[in-house]
Amino acid sequence: MTHEDVSIEELAERAYRAREHILAMGATEHGTHVGGSLSAVDILTVLYGSVLRVRPDEPRWPGRDWFVLSKGHAAAALYAVLAEHGYFPPEECRTYGQRHSRLAGHPLRRLPGVEFPTGSLGHGLSLAGGVALAASRTGRDNRAFVLLGDGELQEGSNWEAIMSAAHLGLGNLTAVVDRNGWQISGRTEESVGLEPLADRWRSFGWSVAEVDGHDLAALRALFGALPRTPGRPTVVIAKTVKGRGVPLFEDRKKSHYVRLTPRLHERATAGLRARRRNQT
Repeated sequence: MTHEDVSIEELAERAYRAREHILAMGATEHGTHVGGSLSAVDILTVLYGSVLRVRPDEPRWPGRDWFVLSKGHAAAALYAVLAEHGYFPPEECRTYGQRHSRLAGHPLRRLPGVEFPTGSLGHGLSLAGGVALAASRTGRDNRAFVLLGDGELQEGSNWEAIMSAAHLGLGNLTAVVDRNGWQISGRTEESVGLEPLADRWRSFGWSVAEVDGHDLAALRALFGALPRTPGRPTVVIAKTVKGRGVPLFEDRKKSHYVRLTPRLHERATAGLRARRRNQT
């Protein structure tokens, strides 16, 4: 199936199944970062289903676009979406966190589709920038995409990378900010204020777009129009809801990291299914 064949309805179904996988991973012995994974699912689903030039059966294909999950704690979202797009069987999601599993708490390169091991926040944008620079300097048309958490924008290393990418004219680099407004300690604006976030990126020389991070059609249209400005990197500030799709966890601090008991898993899954029924 090519990107052109994938309907919005199919993307929505994949995103729904990915959320089910995330809840299942949260119900394992160690639990997972449920809230930030659920907020990122729609972005990842559109990227892998409609945007990235990739070959799941040939994950190291030289002509591929590169994707870096800078917010590595949302590994469950990446695993779920990779599984739904053919990188490995969805049943493998049930091995999350187990001994010898390829699905660790943060992504490891031994898993097909993972380009870099990430976990320490503030490094993913530099990695994606390096890939974009290498492609640019060698005349290749590979693109680099990176998904950042909004809380990690309080890391100074990100702003060094933002400044460098604009200076180098990396038009093949796209950063996506999962702007759910939360970090482990609470609301981002109560920790270190980020607003006016769009203006800050613009002042560093980036092309900026803002979008509803759960609107699949809007995300696909925006990503399909890249680059917004030739010779300039793009940032997409995606407004999202932490815990999206599961009413029990939506916009709540307690959803940051959860180990779902059997009863809690049942309640969360029931809420997810009810939300899905109401949307179809």
